[in-house]
Amino acid sequence: MLDTFKTAWKLADLRHKIMFTLIMFLVFRIGAHVPVPGINHEVIGELLKNQLFGFFDVISGGAFKRFTVFAMSITPYINASIIMQLLTVVIPKLERLAKEGEEGRKKIVQYTRYGTVVLGFIQAIGMSVALGRYQVGGTTAIANPGIVNYMAIAITLTAGTAFLMWIGEMITEKGIGNGISLIIFAGIVARVPAGMVSIFEYLKAGTVNIFNVLLLIIIALLVIAGVVAMNEGQRRISVQYAKRVVGRRVYGGQSTHLPLKVNQAGVIPVIFAMSIMMFPATIASWLSSGSISAFINNYFHFGTIPYNILYALLIIFFTYFYTAVTFNPVDVAENLKKYGGFIPGIRPGRPTAEYIERVLTRVTLAGAIFLALIAILPNFVIAVTKITSIWFGGTALLIVVGVALETMKQIESHLLLRSYQGFMK
Repeated sequence: MLDTFKTAWKLADLRHKIMFTLIMFLVFRIGAHVPVPGINHEVIGELLKNQLFGFFDVISGGAFKRFTVFAMSITPYINASIIMQLLTVVIPKLERLAKEGEEGRKKIVQYTRYGTVVLGFIQAIGMSVALGRYQVGGTTAIANPGIVNYMAIAITLTAGTAFLMWIGEMITEKGIGNGISLIIFAGIVARVPAGMVSIFEYLKAGTVNIFNVLLLIIIALLVIAGVVAMNEGQRRISVQYAKRVVGRRVYGGQSTHLPLKVNQAGVIPVIFAMSIMMFPATIASWLSSGSISAFINNYFHFGTIPYNILYALLIIFFTYFYTAVTFNPVDVAENLKKYGGFIPGIRPGRPTAEYIERVLTRVTLAGAIFLALIAILPNFVIAVTKITSIWFGGTALLIVVGVALETMKQIESHLLLRSYQGFMK
């Protein structure tokens, strides 16, 4: 990895891409310290003692805790992108746009931008109203609750999300890697120093001993290794192409494979499940008292057994759902048949589609269970190590490792295109 970075730095165009990405990271971190006016930050700090809301603080790189202009991070863009992907499958017009190439892709990106602004504004309004009702010691999270302040806060948060979306697109266009993913990556990594400081404070206070810290490090390394293995894991289905004679030339005849990823859906199912699990906590925050609020706080709070079971089941469900949306075995089988490809021992057409679907279902089950275990992992780590401030949560690790692997692959592909020696080797 170090050799790859060293070689990339010697190439002027790659060096400029890396420098541009780092400058955009700097702009992101500066914006994460620009506060939204009219907010009582002490009250926001009390709100973050609920680790479910603390998840958003991890994704935003601490911007939610300080309630800055980037407090909502890039989550409205992620939600808009997910909705557009689902609508592309459902609405024929969007499906045609997706198949029109670059021009169609630009139209879908434009619709996603509009959806980001709309979703961001709705989320910002809901967040402002909820914070206006949240009190600690008689002090509300918003200094002067009212329509004018609610609108001002909502517009500020929406503008921050739109600016982050622009930064992400600029990184994708002029930098290296996927900009949106790298913004989330930077936000999570920015929390690492604060997490290390809190661990040292635990050691000084005598709450934990050095054995607990070493155990935490070992678990973190094992989880990282597991995430890498699962992200790179594939089930390769053998594919044979028949020979075709066109004029005096013979085409085909080679054998290859169809790779089915174990973690086909990536981290999207975890984000979906987390969004749904936020609803009970949001409802409880709106209801100051009552039996419904008490029931939610007792049984559907982060870390409880019912919460973890429901969270894991939702992740498994959304893994299958998103895999079915993004990967169509029928289309794959038709494309294989169109170009003269077949799976040895399986007839082309419908039997091939059924075979691919059967294999994909079994492979996806392993990926879904792995995602569910990683997502609820912090609860077990806290129980074993007694360290409550776990900054490397399962979802954060999935995002960090996945983005790091994809960015390294992109850098290596740029290097490969510029090095004939690489082809010779």
